[in-house]
Amino acid sequence: MATSPNLYQSPTASRPGWLSRNWKWAVPLGLFLLMLLFAGFIGSILLILETSFQHSDFYVQGLARARANPQVIEKLGQPITPGWFSSGSVSVSGPTGDANISIPISGPKGKGTIYVVAKKSAGEWTFLKLEVEIEGQRQRIQLVKAAETTPAEN
Repeated sequence: MATSPNLYQSPTASRPGWLSRNWKWAVPLGLFLLMLLFAGFIGSILLILETSFQHSDFYVQGLARARANPQVIEKLGQPITPGWFSSGSVSVSGPTGDANISIPISGPKGKGTIYVVAKKSAGEWTFLKLEVEIEGQRQRIQLVKAAETTPAEN
């Protein structure tokens, strides 16, 4: 009697998948990448908002007036540079709008904040309040008098 080949072969154990072999470092890496993506998304939104503030008429004019004011120059020195993360609110609807923001500034001698309250009517911004507060001092330097509303020039 001749031996016949074994037609029944036992199945070989399949190798576990990549994820099941490497889950101990793949899962934390995946979570880290998701957090990094989320942080990048939030950072890009903040950058867009900050850039939109920096290119607005009231921001540019307020910073120019602070840089030209002798009292501000005396307290902060030159050059006066704007900081990051202006805060406040801006609401614009066509030719009308409102802005109420604070702009951090600094110079070689110290730091301060420009406070801008402006209103847009018929396409033109008018300053209702424009003043600089020097860090550590209570008194604010008025860049525009409260009674005299001044248009923000382009």
